[in-house]
Amino acid sequence: MKGILLAGGASSRLYPASKVTSKQLLPVYDKPMIYYPLSTLMLFGIREVLIISTPIDTPNIEMLLGDGSQIGMKISYKIQHVPKGIAEAFTIGADFIGNDEVCLILGDNIFAFAGQEQDFMSAVAKAGNNATVFGYHVHDPERFGVVEFDDTGRVLSIEEKPKEPKSNYAVVGLYFYPGDVVAKASGQKPSARGELEITDLNKTYLAENRLNVVKIRRGAAWLDAGTPDALLESANYVAMMEKRQSLKLACIEEIAYNKGFIDKAQLQKLIDELKDCDYKKYLQFVHNGG
Repeated sequence: MKGILLAGGASSRLYPASKVTSKQLLPVYDKPMIYYPLSTLMLFGIREVLIISTPIDTPNIEMLLGDGSQIGMKISYKIQHVPKGIAEAFTIGADFIGNDEVCLILGDNIFAFAGQEQDFMSAVAKAGNNATVFGYHVHDPERFGVVEFDDTGRVLSIEEKPKEPKSNYAVVGLYFYPGDVVAKASGQKPSARGELEITDLNKTYLAENRLNVVKIRRGAAWLDAGTPDALLESANYVAMMEKRQSLKLACIEEIAYNKGFIDKAQLQKLIDELKDCDYKKYLQFVHNGG
């Protein structure tokens, strides 16, 4: 399975903080925001990732992450010149995807799965040739794409930012699709606002009875860090969790080591290249078996 990390957009909700840098490079507590969605792909075992961003921001993201080889991954880049919707990621990344299964994650979405990622991957595997998205219980569903279920848990509808939501389950920015997603996205018509809407793509799979919605259970967290308040909330959440557990969230070097993407010698090389800081001390703790 391949991964796409969509890190484009104008980031206007975070202006002026995002005026001269990508929002995905803004810090969420002690790490750049992009570490969090990238770490989610890594936790799902995905090692080949395409990052899509703007002409201005792509060089800086590439300066941060390179080709991914240092963490045992293969990272490539493509430019989204004008934001034309989330589903455009599949047409931009068509050559990268080919006919493979693909996971798309939004660059401002932060997940803490509390050990549930293996259950979620099992659900994706069981879905077979279906698409799989995730529903998260929220108090303000009118801000999101909302899933309606029947009494048996079967999906009845998905509606984008409804005035009268039919449930409290929002579709989060993490999507798994089978190999026909490029063809479906390429044949999709733009919405009234001129974008290829991810909700419309999901409706296509739903109409074919090929949409699997997995509810994220209690204990896991989902944060959309795309506004000033949400960015602060995300940073506070990460700080609280890390201080309480003495373990870091979204430490991509640690995940690469624990997943077997890199060995102990490669981890030490990464540690040696860091300047003295708490992050370096933490990685040394991991290296020493902590």
